[in-house]
Amino acid sequence: MGMKSALRGAATSDFLDRVVQDGGLSATGKRRGWFGGLMSVAWLSFMIGPVIKSWQRADQPTASLATAALLAYAVLIVGSFIAFRQAFGTSPLVERPVDWRIWAVLAGMTACSAGLMTLLGAIALATLTFVGVIAIFHMPSRESGYVALTVTVAMLLVPVALPSLSSVPFYVSFVPTVIWGARQIGLRGERLAELARRQQAELAIVEERNRVARDVHDILGHSLTVITVKTELAQRLIDVDLTRAKAEMADVERLAREALAEVRETVGGLREVSLRGELANARTALAAADIDATLLDAVPDTPHSELFGWVLREAITNVIRHSAARHCTVTVTDSSIEVVDDGRGLGTVDSGSGLSGLRERVRAAGGTLTLSSSEGGVRVRATVPE
Repeated sequence: MGMKSALRGAATSDFLDRVVQDGGLSATGKRRGWFGGLMSVAWLSFMIGPVIKSWQRADQPTASLATAALLAYAVLIVGSFIAFRQAFGTSPLVERPVDWRIWAVLAGMTACSAGLMTLLGAIALATLTFVGVIAIFHMPSRESGYVALTVTVAMLLVPVALPSLSSVPFYVSFVPTVIWGARQIGLRGERLAELARRQQAELAIVEERNRVARDVHDILGHSLTVITVKTELAQRLIDVDLTRAKAEMADVERLAREALAEVRETVGGLREVSLRGELANARTALAAADIDATLLDAVPDTPHSELFGWVLREAITNVIRHSAARHCTVTVTDSSIEVVDDGRGLGTVDSGSGLSGLRERVRAAGGTLTLSSSEGGVRVRATVPE
């Protein structure tokens, strides 16, 4: 439940972020729209000089129309950054559909540019580049590429058709195409970074699932094994010692409740295993299975208490379930734990999911898990670098 709640919380947070950023509800987003528009308009400053010269020539109709066209051009640019969202949302992997109104804005900008070229001459030809730039910012890659290419071709052909506009350097015509290409390179990098982030998130989820699976397996495997042993003992004692049989069944009920609580804590990420607690559980479980145990009287103060607790839990579970042993010895140092029994050996247990999960757990801690088996028993040893 805890992990599901966390995932739901993360999904809710991501949804709210998208609503704020994509829906235009953020004051920061609006400020960025104004800023982007104003910065784009700043590049139109090269047209101020020709407009002023037209006023100085006392050509009032031309000056008035040129001023109106330039102002309209600036308004369309700023308005496009405020009214239209970027072609990509919070994720560079998802392109937004084309807003049909952007075509009207581009048409208006083209008309203003044509008017400025007619009124002010060759210098106004460069204003066509803004048509391609606005398309690149507010349209998906394919559509903006078509617009940028069209603008480039138009800027190359217009001087051919109108020799009076041929004084503009031809390389200016390629500005929209170059900007489009640079943006595609940037988007490719962003897409790769986004894919890497998603893969890391997926790997984290898989790792968390594996952790929960290992913990649940270890908890239930040990608890159910002890419950089975105590139930069998209680059945044998019913006709011999009813009082002790009732006590064993009471232990079964307690173990079942503890196992349920441990599973809930594990799924919630709150499960804590300690060497001290597992030694106490091992003493009880081995006694119920009628296996003599040599355990520690004092638990060493080791930084690997949790890891050694998991090793001890799984090893004792296998001793009780598979070994048919009569004696079991547990030895612990600051950097190692060893569980030895005198049973019949591992057999096919070595490939079980419990020991596989235990190997992964020890390996994740930088340690090694070794198992040796013979007709005289099994030795399980986990070692962690000091």
